[in-house]
Amino acid sequence: MSTQEIILSIETATPVCSVALHIQGNLVASYELHTERSHSDQLTSLIEQICKQSGISLPQISAVAISKGPGSYTGLRIGVATAKGLCFSLNKPLIAINTLEAMVWQINTFFDKNTLFCPMIDARRMEVYCLVADSKGGILETTQAKIIDNQSFENILSQNKVVFFGNGATKCKTAIQHENAIFIEDLYPIARTVGLLASKQYTQKAFEDLIYFEPFYLKDFVGKKVTNLL
Repeated sequence: MSTQEIILSIETATPVCSVALHIQGNLVASYELHTERSHSDQLTSLIEQICKQSGISLPQISAVAISKGPGSYTGLRIGVATAKGLCFSLNKPLIAINTLEAMVWQINTFFDKNTLFCPMIDARRMEVYCLVADSKGGILETTQAKIIDNQSFENILSQNKVVFFGNGATKCKTAIQHENAIFIEDLYPIARTVGLLASKQYTQKAFEDLIYFEPFYLKDFVGKKVTNLL
């Protein structure tokens, strides 16, 4: 078993917390928890459960893959801290996967080859984290924080059907009204597709620097200013 490629994947960029285990690129087991603010309490338990279910112990894994963002600041911090902790303690490499790129692989096989995909993660107000990819995962518009209005994506919608999906897509439905726009609401990133992409990076030995790696926040965190009224 130790000679096989075994990748543990972690996804915590949104309210859904999930883990997955792949052997030689094939999914062996996965867990998803659709509970708000469960990451800090349940992530390590999910990892323990997936190891028990699969019969794989943590020292047997080849690498840990993390969904690096963009997404929730708190969720990403928890996921990355857990992944780095495992890598340091087990002396295993860390693989980081763009959250939005992984989302494309959740649905791309269900549409024809000319369809484009725009995963959206909710930011605030009418802003989303998004990118645009083709049916093979090729990136046409890179990851960005975008404020959505009724002119958003006009160019690509005039030429292609575009699937908008993710927990940021719902609020954009009224602004993006076009016959080529397809909406799939409330779809969250999952560890299963993180592991799928991580297997390719493992073969290429595309590992992160454990000491310096940080989540891909995309935007700086802006906290609420507290004024002392006393």
